[in-house]
Amino acid sequence: MLKTYFGTFAALAMLAAPSTVFAQSDEGDVDLEADAEAVAEPVDQRTYPPISFDQSEKPENIWVLDLSNGERVKIRLMEEWAPAHVDRIKTLTAEGFYDGVIFHRVIDGFMAQGGDPTGTGQGGSELPDLEEEFNPMPHVRGSLAMARATEENSANSQFFIVFYPRFSLDKRYTNLGRVIDNMTAVDAINRGEPPQNPTRILQASFASDDRPKPTAAAVPAPQQDITADLLNAPLQ
Repeated sequence: MLKTYFGTFAALAMLAAPSTVFAQSDEGDVDLEADAEAVAEPVDQRTYPPISFDQSEKPENIWVLDLSNGERVKIRLMEEWAPAHVDRIKTLTAEGFYDGVIFHRVIDGFMAQGGDPTGTGQGGSELPDLEEEFNPMPHVRGSLAMARATEENSANSQFFIVFYPRFSLDKRYTNLGRVIDNMTAVDAINRGEPPQNPTRILQASFASDDRPKPTAAAVPAPQQDITADLLNAPLQ
């Protein structure tokens, strides 16, 4: 099944003027005033605990991404925020699903998106799509969220990491964690839609696995040439 994840929003983000951020939603465009309202909304800390940066705490929930730029990124997955989505990441990681997958859409000042084994933005895993787990946790710098198609219950395997705060994404995409170590390596992911020389995930694991860094030679090159035509979705 082919579908384009996050395509409309990404296109609109690139068209936004410096003073205004736009996000595509069922209600239309959302500007910075909506962002301000979103960040001001109170959060129930009892239900949605804050991120812990202590790497000795629950290492089984620290997602480790070894990138082709030679860097290792650690991301805290929050089961309390989105249990089904975190379980999906864990399941696919255990299967080696993310090993070798590229970041196929990387927009400067916005986000880096990956998790599609086809590298086109139209693919996913063979597992069924997930029901949304939208929550009030804000999309700040380093937030990890699941990409989806227009249908809210369409997240599968694709994810994105936010470069800068994007509160207009709150309660529209499932926020499930945050980078807790080496955000600089995320900043270094090659830009493009698709990038000419895409950064890829050499190995995805968990801190509890205690795996050594892999070598770039261990990951095969993609079998299909990736072009912009495979990534762009029509604006709605």
